[in-house]
Amino acid sequence: MAPEPAVKTATASKKAAKGPPSAYVPSGVSPVSRARKAYTIRLWSVRHARALEWLYARFSGLFLALHPFWRAVGYKRAEPPVKFVEKRVKGLLFDCRMCGQCILSSTGMSCPMNCPKQLRNGPCGGVRANGHCEVEPDMPCVWVQAWKGTETMREGRSNIMNVQKPVDQSLRETSAWLRVTANAAADRDAARN
Repeated sequence: MAPEPAVKTATASKKAAKGPPSAYVPSGVSPVSRARKAYTIRLWSVRHARALEWLYARFSGLFLALHPFWRAVGYKRAEPPVKFVEKRVKGLLFDCRMCGQCILSSTGMSCPMNCPKQLRNGPCGGVRANGHCEVEPDMPCVWVQAWKGTETMREGRSNIMNVQKPVDQSLRETSAWLRVTANAAADRDAARN
């Protein structure tokens, strides 16, 4: 009789050493309830897209007014603390993935990076009859929510029709707020000259 292959033996001994799965489940900790909470807040943001659009317009105006401060401090030095705040705020409200190229104002305050396929220009065509994702059946489709959010926004319908560029992965984990501010300041300065 031939000896068993070493790979099978090693795998079997690892499984035996691991033992049976534990019956212990921590109280109040459930990946399903955590995901449901994220969906709930994300859906709240879509339902209140117009108010968030108004708030963001004021906030971006404030950031643009602070451009001389950002320039004096240096955008590079301002990045870590601003990114820290941005990640927490947008993470809570929109389940933000910090792609660095935020297009929430174009997508009804529904972050397209939450789409399992990370589509930035509309749904994949695999939306279920109940409006949920084909990949994650318990999750409402990001793009169905985006259309709902744009219906309430002032600039929503025109913005959602804009074709978005592919994600530049080199900008991941950087502040979109500072980038938008720097670009708006550069455009404003160019218009003045």
